[in-house]
Amino acid sequence: MTVAQAQPISGDSAALPVTHEDVLAARMAIRDALIDTPCLKSRTLSEIFGANIWLKFENLQFTASFKERGALNRLLHLTEEQRKRGVIAMSAGNHAQGVAYHSARLGIPATIVMPDGTPTVKVQQTAGHGARVILHGEKLEEATALAKQMAEEEELVFVHPFDDPLVMAGQGTIALEMLEVAPDLDCLIIPIGGGGLISGISAAARAVKPDIQIIGVQAELYPSMAAKVKGFEAICDGDSLAEGIAVKYPGENTYQMVKALVDDIVLVSEAELERAVSLLLTIEKTVAEGAGAAGLAALVANATPFRGKNIGLVISGGNIDTRLLANVLLRELAREGRLARLRIRLKDRPGELYHVTKIFHEHQVNIVDVSHQRVFTKLPAKGTYADIEVETRDREHLDQLMNTLRARGYDARLIEAV
Repeated sequence: MTVAQAQPISGDSAALPVTHEDVLAARMAIRDALIDTPCLKSRTLSEIFGANIWLKFENLQFTASFKERGALNRLLHLTEEQRKRGVIAMSAGNHAQGVAYHSARLGIPATIVMPDGTPTVKVQQTAGHGARVILHGEKLEEATALAKQMAEEEELVFVHPFDDPLVMAGQGTIALEMLEVAPDLDCLIIPIGGGGLISGISAAARAVKPDIQIIGVQAELYPSMAAKVKGFEAICDGDSLAEGIAVKYPGENTYQMVKALVDDIVLVSEAELERAVSLLLTIEKTVAEGAGAAGLAALVANATPFRGKNIGLVISGGNIDTRLLANVLLRELAREGRLARLRIRLKDRPGELYHVTKIFHEHQVNIVDVSHQRVFTKLPAKGTYADIEVETRDREHLDQLMNTLRARGYDARLIEAV
């Protein structure tokens, strides 16, 4: 985990793109069409990380993301003429669904440009709301360029996913709801992609509670806002689990907000994001995508600075591909030692595998899969090895099995450990 510290800019908050009054106005505008999602204390996560952790379940919005808030606030400010012509947006998924869903509700034609690699579930759900979906480009920036070109050619209103003050104000309504339920919060840990969510939240939270600490979280592969705030160069690239915050270039409006109001930006690894997704599912029984779990990933990375504090986390999105989720959970089982693959060298003779598996039975270790290799190996012609995939209770249970195998003369080792 690395940290980039924000440096406050000069001037008062009234000079910033979004104010507390803007967020209050957004709340009045959108309140009847959105869910005031639960904000609940997690007893188990609080015990694990040594802090009082409150979770705001924005994955329970209809489109499973906070993005509805900003999208709806922007749409409600269109003129009648603009509504007739329609809107266009670019998004890797959640903003797309928010714009598509509320456009359909309000009778506004919507076009969404999405990168080619957008998870299928997000493409299907966006199209399911009646929007015209166009897949274009490998990265969000390429989708953005096409969307802006089409907006000009077709006279559509471009609905930016994060760098629009109306969108930012809509996202900030989350902070108002959180602080009403948990007014003693000391710190908010908020994901940053382009910065719309943390901008709106900061504007509202600083006004309600000026001394509250606000921490941003970015994936290590895409530290764009951290780099801009700190003034260092960063290469933003790679396939991140948190594609929802995999933004190469943060907005200018959001940059002003973050630089003025955010205390730190924490960078988290892919393994920490995976761990956070797994914890939310296994402990809270809630599905979060990588970006949606980024706040918790900051605690996974380093909980020490937050111990004893009242922490607010936004579970910002729940749209994750089911196959990807399965892979994340299996990888986490492997990290915990609950799922492992062993390679054991054997003599190629009858009964040898039987004697080995008896040891697994003694330790009550479940064998999931067994495969032999005699040809593609450097072992002597009379030698072989078996790859055995197993389920154990935990790392200690696995270590006990490995110690017994080695004590009885077997050359055994773990393979493909992550």
